[in-house]
Amino acid sequence: MLKNYKEQKDMEERQPYPLSLDPHSDSITMNKNNKKLRALIQDAQKSGASEAEIISTRDIIVDNHLADLCREPRCENYGLSKSCPPHVSGPSVFKKQLEKFNQAIFFKIDVPSEILYSSERREVFQLLHEIAAGIEKSAVKMGFASAQAYAGGSCKKIFCHDHGDCLALSEEGKCRNPQYARPSMSGFGIDVAKLFKTSGWTMNWITHDTDSPSTKMANVCGLVLIY
Repeated sequence: MLKNYKEQKDMEERQPYPLSLDPHSDSITMNKNNKKLRALIQDAQKSGASEAEIISTRDIIVDNHLADLCREPRCENYGLSKSCPPHVSGPSVFKKQLEKFNQAIFFKIDVPSEILYSSERREVFQLLHEIAAGIEKSAVKMGFASAQAYAGGSCKKIFCHDHGDCLALSEEGKCRNPQYARPSMSGFGIDVAKLFKTSGWTMNWITHDTDSPSTKMANVCGLVLIY
């Protein structure tokens, strides 16, 4: 099913698509002709993102309560990797980091909900992390040296599911997949619902309705702070 969905996405990507920019921000409007930002948006879509937007970091809302939900009720991935709580700096430090940035790229991948309840779920989240890391890498090459990417899900379960532990948490302290694995937005209290609203998108919650004759869609998303 995921293969068929990817083939459909490939066909869509052959069609011309507009640059997605947030029309509500004066600073974003000023950057409509910025070739670097246009290239990052196009790269995200070519890599598999359904949509991508340039947003102002002023629109990124950080809620301590959202980060607390990782701990209580306890997420099954809590503490398993260096990219998840309690091993990340959390909302307070992230808020200070935001002060150093003006713009970010927010992107999403639309997938049928049933895929996220299947064995193909891991492939979707692998793609999510790869797109986020790819945008970050491209941004750095373009001169945005401080670019930072965030994704979703536990990198331990996504990339190191066959290993007993997170190598980055061991004495060796070296991640097995540093080129792809990125921190989860949840651990920093990033309000994803607000980002969907800012981007003008409808957020589809993950549901598992086997009785429905129609295909219900869900979203997974990532964020890259640019400059």
